[in-house]
Amino acid sequence: MATLIDAWEAEHYPMDPPDPLEAICFRMEQQGLTRRDLEHIIGSRTRIAEVLNGKRGLSIAMIRRLHEELGISAEVLIRPSRRSAA
Repeated sequence: MATLIDAWEAEHYPMDPPDPLEAICFRMEQQGLTRRDLEHIIGSRTRIAEVLNGKRGLSIAMIRRLHEELGISAEVLIRPSRRSAA
């Protein structure tokens, strides 16, 4: 029964993957992290602000570190953000 319900929901109410920046912010909130806690993952405070404000995209190295350190799916992180300026 659960399989049938899952299949029906997937067909009628498909879920888009989350926005990468929303996923990062959500994980930060879940783990009680601040922007400063991301310095070893993303870089300087300026770079963190640029990334989280959608002014700079994530590099491959940032994606790898976010995936490894915070457990965010790399598939989610490589998607373009809806908040990005470009």
